[in-house]
Amino acid sequence: MVLVASLLVGLVILAVAFLVVLREARSLEAEPTPPVFNIDEAFEWVVEHVPDEVAATLTPDDVYRILSFQTEFFALRGVAVNGSSVRPADGVVIGVTEAVEHVMERATATGDSYLPEQVLPVVEVLLAYLQEIGAVGPAAGRAITRRGRGAGDRSPRDT
Repeated sequence: MVLVASLLVGLVILAVAFLVVLREARSLEAEPTPPVFNIDEAFEWVVEHVPDEVAATLTPDDVYRILSFQTEFFALRGVAVNGSSVRPADGVVIGVTEAVEHVMERATATGDSYLPEQVLPVVEVLLAYLQEIGAVGPAAGRAITRRGRGAGDRSPRDT
């Protein structure tokens, strides 16, 4: 009798454990995998997509340096995480102007000199890359379209 009762208790415990594992597996399955930013992959993408008139004025090292300063800016603003940190809150807004100013200040501090007209397109292309991989949403107040640009979205260069 004790053996039968022990067997039943063991089966109930296994059934409960199975249900808990199944529930957790389903919840993990429903949650999308967070995008992973790799600066080397971003660099390749940005170099391919930066406008030719800007690419003609920057070396690949310049582009990488600008990207490094921009990702540093994201970390300072608390929107970049390294996988062990808590994910940033939804709704964080980063201004392109702020990012360009940070890159310009950091470049000057390290002895490099860039024009805003060189930095802005690199910053915009990196933001487009981040949108492409799903790391950021569209510009605040704009609906994203199939092409990845906001409906009616214009670049600051277009104004």
